[in-house]
Amino acid sequence: MQFGERVRDLRLKSGLTQQELARRLSVSVSYVSKVENEKLHFGDYPSEKFVHKLADTLNADEDELLVLTDRVPKAIRRRVREKPEEFRRLASLDDESLQRLMAMIDERTGRVSRRRKSGH
Repeated sequence: MQFGERVRDLRLKSGLTQQELARRLSVSVSYVSKVENEKLHFGDYPSEKFVHKLADTLNADEDELLVLTDRVPKAIRRRVREKPEEFRRLASLDDESLQRLMAMIDERTGRVSRRRKSGH
Protein backbone atom coordinates (compact mmCIF):
# COMPACT_ATOMS: atom_id res chain seq x y z
CA MET A 1 0.00 0.00 0.00
CA GLN A 2 1.21 3.50 -0.82
CA PHE A 3 1.29 6.35 1.72
CA GLY A 4 -1.44 8.39 -0.01
CA GLU A 5 -3.70 5.39 -0.38
CA ARG A 6 -3.32 4.62 3.34
CA VAL A 7 -4.02 8.25 4.29
CA ARG A 8 -7.21 8.23 2.18
CA ASP A 9 -8.29 4.93 3.76
CA LEU A 10 -7.69 6.25 7.28
CA ARG A 11 -9.43 9.55 6.52
CA LEU A 12 -12.51 7.80 5.17
CA LYS A 13 -12.60 5.40 8.13
CA SER A 14 -12.46 8.45 10.41
CA GLY A 15 -15.43 9.96 8.56
CA LEU A 16 -13.51 13.08 7.58
CA THR A 17 -13.60 15.02 4.34
CA GLN A 18 -10.40 16.30 2.78
CA GLN A 19 -11.47 19.78 3.89
CA GLU A 20 -11.90 18.71 7.52
CA LEU A 21 -8.58 16.85 7.58
CA ALA A 22 -6.83 19.84 6.02
CA ARG A 23 -8.31 22.16 8.66
CA ARG A 24 -7.22 19.87 11.50
CA LEU A 25 -3.70 19.62 10.08
CA SER A 26 -3.44 23.33 9.24
CA VAL A 27 -2.66 22.60 5.58
CA SER A 28 -4.50 23.32 2.35
CA VAL A 29 -7.09 20.99 0.86
CA SER A 30 -4.86 20.93 -2.20
CA TYR A 31 -2.01 19.49 -0.10
CA VAL A 32 -4.25 16.74 1.33
CA SER A 33 -5.40 15.92 -2.20
CA LYS A 34 -1.81 15.77 -3.45
CA VAL A 35 -0.85 13.49 -0.54
CA GLU A 36 -3.74 11.12 -1.21
CA ASN A 37 -3.13 11.05 -4.96
CA GLU A 38 0.67 10.62 -4.68
CA LYS A 39 1.19 13.91 -6.56
CA LEU A 40 3.79 15.44 -4.25
CA HIS A 41 7.20 16.45 -5.49
CA PHE A 42 10.26 15.46 -3.46
CA GLY A 43 10.48 18.77 -1.59
CA ASP A 44 6.79 18.62 -0.69
CA TYR A 45 6.89 15.15 0.82
CA PRO A 46 5.50 15.02 4.37
CA SER A 47 7.90 15.72 7.19
CA GLU A 48 8.13 13.53 10.27
CA LYS A 49 6.34 16.29 12.19
CA PHE A 50 3.47 16.24 9.67
CA VAL A 51 3.25 12.44 9.81
CA HIS A 52 3.12 12.60 13.62
CA LYS A 53 0.26 15.10 13.51
CA LEU A 54 -1.48 13.06 10.80
CA ALA A 55 -1.21 9.87 12.86
CA ASP A 56 -2.63 11.65 15.91
CA THR A 57 -5.48 13.17 13.91
CA LEU A 58 -6.42 9.88 12.23
CA ASN A 59 -5.69 7.69 15.26
CA ALA A 60 -3.19 5.78 13.13
CA ASP A 61 0.10 3.97 13.69
CA GLU A 62 2.78 6.63 13.26
CA ASP A 63 5.50 4.05 12.56
CA GLU A 64 3.44 2.51 9.75
CA LEU A 65 2.94 5.93 8.14
CA LEU A 66 6.62 6.81 8.50
CA VAL A 67 7.64 3.57 6.83
CA LEU A 68 5.21 4.28 3.97
CA THR A 69 6.99 7.63 3.43
CA ASP A 70 10.30 5.73 3.23
CA ARG A 71 11.36 7.10 6.61
CA VAL A 72 12.50 4.85 9.40
CA PRO A 73 11.07 5.67 12.84
CA LYS A 74 13.65 6.98 15.33
CA ALA A 75 13.35 4.04 17.74
CA ILE A 76 13.97 1.58 14.91
CA ARG A 77 16.90 3.63 13.52
CA ARG A 78 18.47 3.58 16.99
CA ARG A 79 18.09 -0.21 17.32
CA VAL A 80 19.47 -0.81 13.82
CA ARG A 81 22.57 1.25 14.72
CA GLU A 82 22.96 -0.73 17.95
CA LYS A 83 22.49 -4.17 16.32
CA PRO A 84 23.18 -3.88 12.56
CA GLU A 85 24.09 -7.55 12.04
CA GLU A 86 20.89 -8.76 13.68
CA PHE A 87 18.80 -6.51 11.43
CA ARG A 88 20.70 -7.74 8.35
CA ARG A 89 19.82 -11.29 9.35
CA LEU A 90 16.17 -10.37 9.90
CA ALA A 91 16.04 -8.65 6.52
CA SER A 92 17.39 -11.77 4.83
CA LEU A 93 14.60 -14.02 6.16
CA ASP A 94 11.90 -15.21 3.79
CA ASP A 95 8.31 -14.25 4.69
CA GLU A 96 7.43 -17.62 6.21
CA SER A 97 10.49 -17.66 8.48
CA LEU A 98 9.87 -14.08 9.56
CA GLN A 99 6.22 -14.87 10.38
CA ARG A 100 7.29 -17.89 12.47
CA LEU A 101 9.83 -15.77 14.32
CA MET A 102 7.25 -13.05 15.02
CA ALA A 103 4.76 -15.67 16.27
CA MET A 104 7.42 -16.98 18.68
CA ILE A 105 8.14 -13.46 19.91
CA ASP A 106 4.43 -12.74 20.34
CA GLU A 107 3.98 -15.99 22.25
CA ARG A 108 6.88 -15.27 24.61
CA THR A 109 5.84 -11.69 25.27
CA GLY A 110 2.11 -12.40 25.44
CA ARG A 111 1.54 -9.86 22.69
CA VAL A 112 -1.19 -10.35 20.13
CA SER A 113 0.13 -9.27 16.77
CA ARG A 114 -1.81 -6.75 14.66
CA ARG A 115 -2.10 -9.42 12.00
CA ARG A 116 -3.89 -11.82 14.37
CA LYS A 117 -6.00 -9.04 15.93
CA SER A 118 -7.28 -7.88 12.57
CA GLY A 119 -8.01 -11.40 11.46
CA HIS A 120 -5.61 -11.40 8.48
